Amino acid sequence: MASQSRRFPAKGRDDSILAKLSQSAVVVRGREAASEATTVAKKLLRSTGKAAWIAGTTFLVLVVPLIIEMDREAQMNELEMQQASLLGTPPPSLAPPPAK
Repeated sequence: MASQSRRFPAKGRDDSILAKLSQSAVVVRGREAASEATTVAKKLLRSTGKAAWIAGTTFLVLVVPLIIEMDREAQMNELEMQQASLLGTPPPSLAPPPAK
């Protein structure tokens, strides 16, 4: 019977080393610091997500159409060069300026 009372202390009275250690000031302060760090990390993650959303949509609205238009222009120039070479005329970029 005496061994059972050592294993299971009375309610409200916990003298084990683990209980004393978990109630120490260092551990309590560590838990508070971890909680604060978690809160800050969540806020940072949320604001980073918002910034990424803004940057992504801005890129889609402003930069992607520019890239598409530049590609079209390059294809048009290439087509003009091919047509000029088939017709035997110098490419528009190498043609002499018109006389006045």
